[in-house]
Amino acid sequence: MADDLYGALGVSRTADQKEIRRAYREKARKFHPDVNKTPGAEETFKRISEAHDVLSDPETRAQYDRFGENFRQYAAADAAHSASGPRRGGGTRYTRGGTGAQNVNWEDLFGGGFGGFGRGVDHSAELELTVEEAYRGGKRTVQIGSPFGGAREYVIDIPAGALDGQRLRIPGAGGAGADGQDGDLLVTLRVKDSKRYRLDGANIETDLPIAPWEAALGADVNMPTPGGSVTVHVPPGSSTGRRLRLRGQGMPRRGQPGDLYARVKVVVPRTLTKKEKELFEKLRDVSSFDARRGS
Repeated sequence: MADDLYGALGVSRTADQKEIRRAYREKARKFHPDVNKTPGAEETFKRISEAHDVLSDPETRAQYDRFGENFRQYAAADAAHSASGPRRGGGTRYTRGGTGAQNVNWEDLFGGGFGGFGRGVDHSAELELTVEEAYRGGKRTVQIGSPFGGAREYVIDIPAGALDGQRLRIPGAGGAGADGQDGDLLVTLRVKDSKRYRLDGANIETDLPIAPWEAALGADVNMPTPGGSVTVHVPPGSSTGRRLRLRGQGMPRRGQPGDLYARVKVVVPRTLTKKEKELFEKLRDVSSFDARRGS
């Protein structure tokens, strides 16, 4: 079909992802409303964007190939039908020839009406956060734009304790819908490790530098965390690599917050005073400890 999504991009149904991306860029550059003021250019651009959104995702492309233009409704109904098995009684059945949805319950698809038909496609974006930003949460302003010009700003409310991979939905910020119901913008949060903090699910890991005498004798030391300074008890005989667990000091979450793990890192002075050198030499002479044997 000339007016299907493949036709909108001008590619064959066997086109690979590279061809789809290249076709989208060429056509989007030509029909973007900011550069093309001819009648119908904006609608053409929306159709091109919809085609790219669907065909660039292998899962949605497979559903489109199977079910056609209304693949979202048909795929959902087909999945529900497969999971629950045949239903008894009621409902008008809609059947079409060829491949696609067979024996689909029309009332199941549209809830007894026709709401949702022609809904705009969802768009996706990513937002990068530091561990500290994810811990605190708060409002962030993001710009979603086209590589061919123009951008829109959205204010996103980041929940405190946001995790890497968490998705936030902005209703109505996606593709334009045929019935006036626009799609949504799905923002995936990417929490990046920093020099100080590393994120592991809801747990936070950090290094805890301590002096040799603190490692040997034990000590209570102050340590910064995303939530503020805390006191950590270092047990006697703590070597580099030992993990100290601070329960509930990780990412804040409803119910059970994450934990914070402080990894001991023994640090020696770069330079020694005369007195410090004498004491270390005395310790060397009286100690039977062998670091290579661990005794």
